[in-house]
Amino acid sequence: QVCQGRVVLVLTWQGTNPRLRSILLNSHTDVVPVFEEHWTYPPFEAVKDSQGNIYARGAQDMKCVSIQYLEAIRRLKAEGKCFARTIHLTFVPDEEVGGHKGMEMFVQRPEFRALNVGFALDEGLASPSDTFSVFYGEKSPWWIKVKCTGSPGHGSRFISNTAAEKMHKVINSFLAFRESEKQRLKSDSSLTLGDVTSLNLTMLEGGVSFNVVPSEMAAGFDIRIPPTVDLKAFEEKVAAWCQDAGDGVTYEFHQKCMDQHVTSTEESDPWWKAFSGVCRDM
Repeated sequence: QVCQGRVVLVLTWQGTNPRLRSILLNSHTDVVPVFEEHWTYPPFEAVKDSQGNIYARGAQDMKCVSIQYLEAIRRLKAEGKCFARTIHLTFVPDEEVGGHKGMEMFVQRPEFRALNVGFALDEGLASPSDTFSVFYGEKSPWWIKVKCTGSPGHGSRFISNTAAEKMHKVINSFLAFRESEKQRLKSDSSLTLGDVTSLNLTMLEGGVSFNVVPSEMAAGFDIRIPPTVDLKAFEEKVAAWCQDAGDGVTYEFHQKCMDQHVTSTEESDPWWKAFSGVCRDM
């Protein structure tokens, strides 16, 4: 238990040479909320149709990958295989909201250091076909809340310098950038979703009554930035959008990942060479 109510499960298959750096197969156990009216089948009933498709909350993200890890090890053990390196499976909480009360706390603990991890595989994406993609980098998630303050007043008048007018400018700037990235992805067939910055307006707050102009409004944005983007320059762009909207416009981060580490895919890298070599052999 890394903190109250947050449990990490570790399953270990001991290697014949446990001094070697281990392999970690990581999964998360938490899932995002459900909008039941958009589901073909009840989300908590785990329905399997005649084609073998499973409809269940969290089946894609990421229990399908968790099951693949478990099934692979079950088969290898049943075949009598054993390996020099120890293999660990971890099932962690809190991933969908940043992992701050899950993996982030776990890696600080002696129990994690004792795993002696050399290489880790995580979730990637569920594949609807027999083609599996390997991801060697991840976007940096930024969750930004922009607050606009302005003159309040009665809803019957043309109040100047309102929070809503400033918020309008902020939203226009953010969504104009979203459209430009969307068009860049659409117009260049060599690009994938991982190559562009995604941005979505996910929350709006403000107002107490239909006939009152509010003194403050806020908007939340979910931004995912590729490892190829200069994060300092991108934040300067965000600051400029807010500044251009007028006075009394500020922003704060509810999540700001600055880690742009990318796993090597060079043949000189022993982990990648082992992984890709097996894929080629198959």
